[in-house]
Amino acid sequence: MVKPMLRSHSMARKMRTTPGHQSSIIYRRRKPSRAKCALCGAVLGGVPAKRPAKLRRIPKTGKRPDRAYGGRVCHKCLSNSIIEISKEL
Repeated sequence: MVKPMLRSHSMARKMRTTPGHQSSIIYRRRKPSRAKCALCGAVLGGVPAKRPAKLRRIPKTGKRPDRAYGGRVCHKCLSNSIIEISKEL
């Protein structure tokens, strides 16, 4: 019987053939979903979708774009909001 922590489908499963020609299942954490815009829900560019252990090795500037609301809002929504604010003034 497999370990209880591996029984749920939160872990990704892959069939692998061992060097002794036996089939076995490899359990691995699933890859996280891509970052999405908080306003429109579009996928954000420049934000990597990696596992937390690999994301820790990347410097802060590599985790999100270096601009206002980088990593939270897409460029289209940001430009639209800047235009709206300038129209109010």
